[in-house]
Amino acid sequence: MPLSLRPRLVLSAFLAVVASVPHVHAADTPPGLSSTAARTGMTRPLAPDERGELARRFVLKWGDVVERVYKVPVGIWAQRMVPNFVAADAVNLRRALQRDTLEGALAELNGIGHRLGDAQVIDAMARAPATATGRDIEAKLLGDTMRDLTYRPIQPCRILDTRNAGGPIPANGTRSFVAVFNNNVTTSNYTAQGGSSTNCGTVFTGATAVAINLTAVVPNTAGFATVYPFDAPQPLAASVNYSAGAIVNNTVIVRIPSPQAASDFNVYSFAQSHFVADIVGVFSPPTKSPLECTTSGLGPQVNIGPGILPISTPTCPAGYSITTVYCPSVNNVPGVTLAGTRISFNNGNCIWSNTTGTTQAVTTGTAFCCRVPGR
Repeated sequence: MPLSLRPRLVLSAFLAVVASVPHVHAADTPPGLSSTAARTGMTRPLAPDERGELARRFVLKWGDVVERVYKVPVGIWAQRMVPNFVAADAVNLRRALQRDTLEGALAELNGIGHRLGDAQVIDAMARAPATATGRDIEAKLLGDTMRDLTYRPIQPCRILDTRNAGGPIPANGTRSFVAVFNNNVTTSNYTAQGGSSTNCGTVFTGATAVAINLTAVVPNTAGFATVYPFDAPQPLAASVNYSAGAIVNNTVIVRIPSPQAASDFNVYSFAQSHFVADIVGVFSPPTKSPLECTTSGLGPQVNIGPGILPISTPTCPAGYSITTVYCPSVNNVPGVTLAGTRISFNNGNCIWSNTTGTTQAVTTGTAFCCRVPGR
């Protein structure tokens, strides 16, 4: 069925979730934002129903590409994208819809659109050999999402145990598993994989790789196991080497497919064996820190003589910088007008024009002060 004929069937469930989740960004409209940027509406906070509509448009625009090029059913992809839509910055979500390539749109959604332009994607596709698959091209283009990752440790939590579900992986067998669950739409636990009845705290936006502790439990002969991404061919390297009847573990870092697929990683076993895996961390692109902002407070009245004079606003607290100033008029004195504002690196001024010929009282302005939190 063409994607255009099935939006209600595929999208209604996850859109309801997107629209119902409150989304607040303190820095969606930061102090000092230029009037030009404000007029574009890009930074305006998104209401839940508007966020749901933008998510619907994103899926309608790229769902067919995901199915055709990356072989991921649009329903599964749409459901697993919900955390990304819910947590995406308002600017990033709006910009993602303006991109001309799926790879560029996904990078924009995750806040790294400046690293991957549509022209780069198109050039890479043009240079790719005719035999290249969509995943071959995607791996090269979205390799940029693997740089500058931040690691978030997780309290070790069981995500699979074949002794509780599925039985042992047979000799020369491969089984697929999910590492990061979409708690908002689909199953919110790992019980289907024999793991925890919780989500293990793995609801992350833009997760790129996970760290897991994989244990082989009493294999029937000596051999090895290999953990690798769901969307990649099996490598020759071993993740765990074991002997018959042993219990052996190792920590493995495995990439998560992008676009997200039905599963996240595969486990291949040379010999028949049970396996247990605990997730211990998640890698994802760095996220911005919202600004911490305050005001200096409205300054006292001062007297100004005739002419155009700058009046300094109160200074910012230590560690804060001026982003803009507010200059109020006082008593609406005829001939005393605000000529404009000026902001310098360490100081902000209200510029007053006094044409009355006599000294007049005006109020010094307020400085809006912000800093990036941290040391």
